[in-house]
Amino acid sequence: MLEAIGLTKKYGEHKALNALNLTISKGEIFCLLGQNGAGKTTTINLFLGFTQATSGTAKINGVEVVPNDTATKKFIAYIPEVVMLYGNLTGVENLDFFSRLAGFKYSKEMLEGFLTNAGLQKEAQGKRISTYSKGMRQKVGIAIALSKNADAILMDEPTSGLDPKATAEFTAICKNLAFEGKTIFMATHDIFNAVNVGSRIGIMKEGHLVHTIDKADITADELQKLYLETI
Repeated sequence: MLEAIGLTKKYGEHKALNALNLTISKGEIFCLLGQNGAGKTTTINLFLGFTQATSGTAKINGVEVVPNDTATKKFIAYIPEVVMLYGNLTGVENLDFFSRLAGFKYSKEMLEGFLTNAGLQKEAQGKRISTYSKGMRQKVGIAIALSKNADAILMDEPTSGLDPKATAEFTAICKNLAFEGKTIFMATHDIFNAVNVGSRIGIMKEGHLVHTIDKADITADELQKLYLETI
């Protein structure tokens, strides 16, 4: 579903990403760990078409992002660390607005269904976003991805600032999405959540993907030790 082939991004003489080779399959949750500046967000931005690679190729569903970023955008949705929504609109109204931007028009019942499937309680859906916690805003972000019928969802630090309960809820939703065949690519600092939610885990350092590990082959303590030794 997502593929990087020799993907490299340079800013002047600095290589933010160095010859990344990575394949993420349908229904997989790939968690990418690394310090700030390791290249995690750069990788996401290259798949999203927000920036152009210096060399190499990013593919989504077999289609090169450049020069086909308009075509590849229909396959993906993006959930940033802080989901930007309109505070004076309700959860339903925000979802209606952003789904229409993507070319979809849904009934109120269908919009509420997306929000419910994303884990947002019914009584919160008609309230203004300005009253929402970060975890609730993340759920609206997931609902937007569902309304776009995105095959792959890219997330940048989605659990940052969430309390343990909200993190657990978010993890459960991600696992359910993967079970339904969605592909999730998550950049994160959260080692323990990566072990809990990921099917594979990568560790990045200075633009290099240093390790790729199957979840079944490592414990949280072992991953933490490997991560600290790597960075």
